[in-house]
Amino acid sequence: MAGVVEQRSIDVVPDDERHGSAVSQFTLWLGANLQITAVITGALAVVFGANAFWSLIGLLLGNLLGGAVMALHSAQGPRLGLPQMITSRAQFGVRGAVVPLALVIVMYIGFFASGSVLAGQAVGELTHLGETPGIVLFAAVTAVAAAVGYRLIHTLGKIAGLVCALAFVYLGIRLVQRADLGALLADHRFGLPVFLLAVSLSASWQLAFGPYVADYSRYLPRHTSARATFWWTLSGSVLGSQWSMTFGALAAAAAPAAFVGHEVSYIVGLGGAGLIASCLYFVIALGKLTINILNTYGGFMSLVTSVSGFRGQRTLSPRGRSAYIAGIMVAGTAVALLGKDSFLTSFKDFLLFLLTFFTPWSAINLVDYYLISKERYDIPALSDPAGRYGAWNVRALTVYVLGVLAQLPFLATHFYTGPLVAPLGGADISWLVGLAVPAVLYWLAARRDTARTVAPGPRQEEPSPAGSGG
Repeated sequence: MAGVVEQRSIDVVPDDERHGSAVSQFTLWLGANLQITAVITGALAVVFGANAFWSLIGLLLGNLLGGAVMALHSAQGPRLGLPQMITSRAQFGVRGAVVPLALVIVMYIGFFASGSVLAGQAVGELTHLGETPGIVLFAAVTAVAAAVGYRLIHTLGKIAGLVCALAFVYLGIRLVQRADLGALLADHRFGLPVFLLAVSLSASWQLAFGPYVADYSRYLPRHTSARATFWWTLSGSVLGSQWSMTFGALAAAAAPAAFVGHEVSYIVGLGGAGLIASCLYFVIALGKLTINILNTYGGFMSLVTSVSGFRGQRTLSPRGRSAYIAGIMVAGTAVALLGKDSFLTSFKDFLLFLLTFFTPWSAINLVDYYLISKERYDIPALSDPAGRYGAWNVRALTVYVLGVLAQLPFLATHFYTGPLVAPLGGADISWLVGLAVPAVLYWLAARRDTARTVAPGPRQEEPSPAGSGG
C-alpha cells in the first residue's frame, strides 16, 4: 500500500523515485478532457450566438493557443521535480506567491463545484438517490482518490481516456443519426464577437490547467525530453477537449431546447435507455471523477504551498494531507449545492473571468522560466524567504496587478463589461491582452536582475536528499 499511496507533497521528487515516460501526459490529459464539462464548454459557443461551423473553428483555435501555454508549463515538471505553483516563488517571492495561489485555490474550488453538479446528476440517477446525495457521494469518492495521489491519478486517466473515448464514438454516431450534420454546418455567416467568444471559452479551458499541469509531470525522469513532454501534453489535452467541445457544439446546434439546461439527461437519452443509459451515467461520473481529482489534488498542493511559505514547512504528515484535501472537498461541495440551480450562465462567466487572473500569471511564469532564468532555479532558495528570491517580489507583483488591470477595458462578462468591448463589436480580447502586457513588462523589469540568476551547473538543480514529504 505504501507504494501506491503518495508520500510526497510540495518537496522535490528525487531521481530514484522518478518513473514513467512522457506518453503518460497524453493519456492523462486525454482522459481529463473527454468529459461533460468540456462538452458544455463547447455548447456555450453556440448557446451564446455562434453558428456551429465557426464555433468549431474558434474552439480549435482557442484549444491550440491555450493548450500551447499549458503544455509549456507541463515541460517544467521533469526538469524541476516540483509542483507547478511552488515555482511561482521564483517570480513573486516565497511569500508573495500567495497572491496568485489564493486565486488558484478559488479556481480549484470552482471547478470542483461545477464538475460535482454535473457528476452529481449522473450519480444520483445511477444510484437512484437524487441529485444532492449524488453530489455529496461523488465529492467523497473524489477526496479519497486524491488522497491516494499521483499513481492512482494517472491510472484513472488511462482508464477514463479509453472508456470515455469509446462512449464518445458511440454518442457521436447517435448524434449524426439524429441530426443532419450537413445542415448544421451549412451556415457560414461570420460574426467576430461570437467567434472570439468561442476562442476565449476553449483558451480559458486550457489556460486554467496551467497552475497545476506540472504536478502531473514532476515524477518523470529528469532526462525526459522537454519537447516530448510538451507535445504529448498538448496533443492529449487538445484532442480530448476539441472532441468533447465539438460534440457539445453540435448537440446544442441540433437541439438547443432539449440540450440546454438538461445536458446530462440529453446525452444519456441520446445513447438509449436501460443498461445503455446506466453505462452512460457511469461514463459521465467517471469522466468528472478524473478531472475533479486533479482539482482536489491541485487545491491541496496550492494550500500547502501557501501555508508553507509562511511557516517554512517542507514536509506534510498523512493526517495533514487528509485535512487539506477534506477542506477542499467541503468547500467545493458547498459551492456545488448552493449553485446547482443556476449552473450554465454562472459557469460561462466563471470561465471567462478566470482568464483575467491566470493569463498574467502564466505569462510571468513562462517568461521567467524560459527567458530570464533559462530553465534553472535555485531550488533550496524556493523555501527560504531570506534567500535568492526573497519573501516578496514587489516588482513581479506590480506587473501581475498591471496585467490584470490591463484586461478590464476588454473584458465582457455577465456582471461586468469593459468600455472597449462595444467599439470592438462586443468581442472579448482580454485574454490576449493578459498574455502580452505582463509578458513584455516582466521581461523588461527582470532581464537585468542578475541577483536572481542561477549559474549553470547541477548543484542548484539537484533535488535535496532529505526525506519524503509524507
